[in-house]
Amino acid sequence: MKRRFAKIGIWVLGILLVFSSIAILLAHKPKPEKIQYGMSFNTMYANELGLDWKETYDAILNELGVRHLRLAAHWPMVEPINDVYNFEELDYQLAQAEAVGAQVVFAVGRRLPRWPECHVPEWAAALPWEAQQEEILNYITVVVDRYKDNDTITYWQIENEPYLEVFAKDHCGEFDEAFFEREVAHFRSLDDSRPFLVTDSGNLGTWFGPYKHGDAFGTSVYVHFWNPELGQFKTILPPWFYRLKEGVVALFYGEQETMLIELSAEPWLLEPITDVPIETQYSRMNIDTFNDILEYAQKTRYTKQYLWGAEWWYWLHLQGEHHMWERGKQLFEASQADTL
Repeated sequence: MKRRFAKIGIWVLGILLVFSSIAILLAHKPKPEKIQYGMSFNTMYANELGLDWKETYDAILNELGVRHLRLAAHWPMVEPINDVYNFEELDYQLAQAEAVGAQVVFAVGRRLPRWPECHVPEWAAALPWEAQQEEILNYITVVVDRYKDNDTITYWQIENEPYLEVFAKDHCGEFDEAFFEREVAHFRSLDDSRPFLVTDSGNLGTWFGPYKHGDAFGTSVYVHFWNPELGQFKTILPPWFYRLKEGVVALFYGEQETMLIELSAEPWLLEPITDVPIETQYSRMNIDTFNDILEYAQKTRYTKQYLWGAEWWYWLHLQGEHHMWERGKQLFEASQADTL
């Protein structure tokens, strides 16, 4: 009996060693010589914070020195009235990016960054889903036709974390994969001159659906969380877990460029930031937390990392709280120096 248990133990150990070896191979990713840091900017979020969006955006370019941006063509901003289009914000942002030699990931779709996940203009919200689909495709056509000859745009992003239904069902409904595939095909028919980026959650997503539809893949990375039951806590996922997931999906769909597209550097809150005391904000995101996030992200070994939270940094900066803004300046100054 003891001999039988010993044999079983040896087999189990052998299987664990084989799987561990495979995991190590799949998680292998060379350490980058330098990290290219970027930043998301969201016009609607700047407005929500009571900021002058143009002043905020200019400061991100000229004071922080950001040269890699993710911008979003939110549908309500672009088409506030049916067939009446507004490109004031996006025209300005792309022109300023071009003036300083920046490069842009340009996100288009119904589901784009920031709560409530899916952004639908009031005039379209009451339409049946079938009719809304046609309006979405029409809005995509207008946006892509306007900007497809703009060389500042280096990636199109199609939707944002489209396969992640957690947090999104209330505003997005059930995920319609058939329509998403139709969106991708429609997008490619309009402009296939640059890579198409599809994104998924690093903590919760499987990556398979987004990865197979794109030319490049972006994952969000949230390291520090907060909720009413658990309070403040840190992810249990090690940095190599992201490399392992990439290795697994690449086995099925081939290798493609992968980046951290949403590296959170702002507090996790359930209320608008402007309604929360600064002390509470700092209890959930501060310089020490930010540095810990940067260190964690470096260990994922992804070359391109886009931060999330510059609008909050600037809002703090205007309140006389300069710590996050100054740390961001140091980070981007060093990043720019590495690329010169």
